[in-house]
Amino acid sequence: MIEYALAFALSCVVLGILLNLARLAIGPSATDRILALDPMVINSISLLILYGVWQSSPMYFEAVLLLAMVGFISTVAYCRYILHGNVIE
Repeated sequence: MIEYALAFALSCVVLGILLNLARLAIGPSATDRILALDPMVINSISLLILYGVWQSSPMYFEAVLLLAMVGFISTVAYCRYILHGNVIE
């Protein structure tokens, strides 16, 4: 039964990533593209978590923590660059 739930969840996450990718390609402005990257990072995190549950490996959860930190910092850096023109003052 868990296999069906994982397959459904994986298909929903992949659909979300594809929709975010479309928004990233179509986005008319740089802010729309940045706003498409943040949910893509979140969907990638959930994809890794689901894969870790499927493989029963705690190694993927550590990778998720690293991806979450890098995703947050990159979103903040992109927004600072768009607003101020530089990242570090």
